[in-house]
Amino acid sequence: MAIERRPLREQVKDELLEQLGRGRFTPGESINEVQLAEELGVSRTPLREALISLEREGIITSERGKGFRFAPTGKQEFLDLTAIVIALESLALRTSDPAHLSAIAPRLLAEARAFSAPQAPHGTIERHDDAWHALLLSGCANTRLRDMIDSLKLTLHRYERVVVGDDEILRRAAEEHERIAQCLLDGDLDQAVVALEANWTSGMARILERLPPVATR
Repeated sequence: MAIERRPLREQVKDELLEQLGRGRFTPGESINEVQLAEELGVSRTPLREALISLEREGIITSERGKGFRFAPTGKQEFLDLTAIVIALESLALRTSDPAHLSAIAPRLLAEARAFSAPQAPHGTIERHDDAWHALLLSGCANTRLRDMIDSLKLTLHRYERVVVGDDEILRRAAEEHERIAQCLLDGDLDQAVVALEANWTSGMARILERLPPVATR
């Protein structure tokens, strides 16, 4: 693990997510904390802190006396979560301040074009995507709505990791972001919402194609 100027628990968390995305762990697999801490070269304290954080995000589960395990995944759960996020993000965009949307549209377009997703680590891609959508919805005054979106997307991340390293998928996602931003530049909120929904729908289809057939809810 490379040394970074971030809390060790966050580095451990990111490393676990990267390994999960690469298929190092399987849904439902139990976690041997002693062995995993040794593999990562850290003590059990930052590892446990990372596991607790991942549990809050729905990526792992725990049972008293049985420890942690990676949460099972399922296509129906993914479909349900995605449908909710599409509806909530669309609502947040529709209720955003029009003047604010006009002001941030050039930045949204520039960031969508400038980010070289295929050459970046997955953790960086994920943070960029989250930041881009957060900026898109930053004009929504309903903070409860935005908090709900953020919480749901944390759970969705474990499904998104099945497409890690697919350059074509990342390129298409960037193009979809550009279309959303361009609609806002043109002052067409309705079409921006349509483009946002299309971004989520196409992404959902791409991930569904790659979910393991043995996954259960």
